Amino acid sequence: MIVPKKSKFRKQFRGKRRGVANSCNVVDFGDFGVQSKDCGWVNEREIEAARRAMVSYLKRKGKIWIRILADKPITKKPAEVKMGSGKGDVEYNVAVVRPGRVMFEIGGVSEDIAREAFRLASHKLSVKTRFIVKQ
Repeated sequence: MIVPKKSKFRKQFRGKRRGVANSCNVVDFGDFGVQSKDCGWVNEREIEAARRAMVSYLKRKGKIWIRILADKPITKKPAEVKMGSGKGDVEYNVAVVRPGRVMFEIGGVSEDIAREAFRLASHKLSVKTRFIVKQ
């Protein structure tokens, strides 16, 4: 799974899920991209599942760019634990996704193939997406 090698702090605050993506909102590297339509957290497992779906459909044609990184640790306390005694242990990592964020890009294939690859990948993600073309 794609996670950061090192982070400054082990645990983070949850933060707010609002606003739009100010950066990474256009296709930069490939010819086609998949863009999020709503706010949410994309799990590291979802990113890997979407990547595998695209790779298996493309069959070594074209190139894939992953534009999101699960760099926010999410903590959770065990079941039936009393209140207090600090923050829980890190359970998994997520990528914070806002509307307009380009999550994946594909280059070197036709539009029909890219559209189908992104359709398969979008079923693995927890946010609504749309297909975009480089301008």
